[in-house]
Amino acid sequence: MSNIDDLLKKYYGYDSFRKGQESIINHILSGRDISAVMPTGAGKSICYQIPALAFDGITIVISPLISLMQDQVRTLISMGVRAAYLNSSLSPRQLELAVANARKGVYKIIYVAPERLETESFVDFAVNNDISLLAVDEAHCISQWGHDFRPSYTQIADFVAKLPKRPVIAAFTATATERVKRDISRNLRLIDPYTVTTGFDRENLYFGTYKPIDKTKFILDYVSRNEEQSGIIYCSTRKGVDELARILAESGYSALPYHAGMSDNDRAYNQNEFIYDRTKIIVATNAFGMGIDKPNVRYVIHNNMPQNMEEYYQQAGRAGRDGEPSDCILLYSGRDVKLNEFLIKNGADKENITDDTERERYIEAELEKLKLMTFYSTSTTVCLRKRILRYFGEEFYPPCNNCSICVGESRVDSSHIVVGGETKHLIIDEALLERLKKKRLQLAVSSGVPAFAILSDATLREIAAYSPRKLSDLHKISGFGESKVARYGQAVINVVTEYENEADF
Repeated sequence: MSNIDDLLKKYYGYDSFRKGQESIINHILSGRDISAVMPTGAGKSICYQIPALAFDGITIVISPLISLMQDQVRTLISMGVRAAYLNSSLSPRQLELAVANARKGVYKIIYVAPERLETESFVDFAVNNDISLLAVDEAHCISQWGHDFRPSYTQIADFVAKLPKRPVIAAFTATATERVKRDISRNLRLIDPYTVTTGFDRENLYFGTYKPIDKTKFILDYVSRNEEQSGIIYCSTRKGVDELARILAESGYSALPYHAGMSDNDRAYNQNEFIYDRTKIIVATNAFGMGIDKPNVRYVIHNNMPQNMEEYYQQAGRAGRDGEPSDCILLYSGRDVKLNEFLIKNGADKENITDDTERERYIEAELEKLKLMTFYSTSTTVCLRKRILRYFGEEFYPPCNNCSICVGESRVDSSHIVVGGETKHLIIDEALLERLKKKRLQLAVSSGVPAFAILSDATLREIAAYSPRKLSDLHKISGFGESKVARYGQAVINVVTEYENEADF
């Protein structure tokens, strides 16, 4: 079994683990089940990918969305890890070849949708191969009390029961109440799980709630000050999405819509335009978000108040996954409450709850969550970070100095907010940084992957601060693993060398 620090440096280019990662990894490697709640951006994937690389057998990762699987596999391959996904985006021939390779042990990590576990061919593969670890991502989907319930998740334990040797089961989610956590352990039939909540706080995120007279004007003003940044704007209705996307586009901004009323092809196209940085803004309903692995989203704006804190924090958590300063802005109006009450009462029908008593309990529970969401949205004195963390059972002592309450901003307007700042105090050569970004884009286009899959913004900034001249210097840069040095190192060194040679004249 390989040393986990060596694996972290070799594949990811990092010298140390983030909070909670090392303990989770060591428990998995000792053979213990895991139930982990880690905020979006805390590095959940490393917690099962490192054990996958250390174990002799195969790791199966259960993931709810095709786009997430594709992003994760693309990133793993770029790091030199043998990985694949098996889902409906593959043609029958591609699927057949992928399963054949899986049977031969070609892949260390295989991503599948939960529905795949019920197919005869996949069960046959799993029964006849050494499955060391089963990682369940977005594990809250297994609970009817979770905000993204997927019935197929409830079949995972039955799949495990068919295997000749029980693998370690590791469940991960970003947001879960105590009730959902209990459901995860019970429904997955976890055995004496190491249960950990690494803390819900995302220190790099600014939280702001505002009640502008004109929400559209607020958004246009905000976007005009952050034109170069990637952002997601959530609206509660499809009509609202279409209208706001149109207004932004007509105002000269790079914006596209995303909602369930669009065709699959249009949704996939718009999502890819956003992920590949060809459009800066995606305007969406809550159909967009879960599993979107785009680390450089600098702001998330909610044009309408969500129904509950789980939904809000998961969506807001799409901002700043790379650890850089980012904004989470919620725009509130009294009409949002009425709309959400209507959606909740109709939601009982959508959930197929026919029993009157159960229906009443469901509506009552959801209305209570809405009430707490409304308290957050209309807060005038209580730190917003404190409200969020208290909801998830975590104590926080304000001021956080990174929310609209603690910095004393008006609830009506916030005309000065601009995303920015550095998490590290580096002296960065901005001209060199621009050249590095252009080279990264060229490499991304030629490789057919998003720019962030080549090198992160934080890695580029470090390069622009230290100006490495030799390939060996790149190993000291955070995020530059062995595979990436081999693939992209010389191209980066060439950019730095050419730039500095020009500067000498």
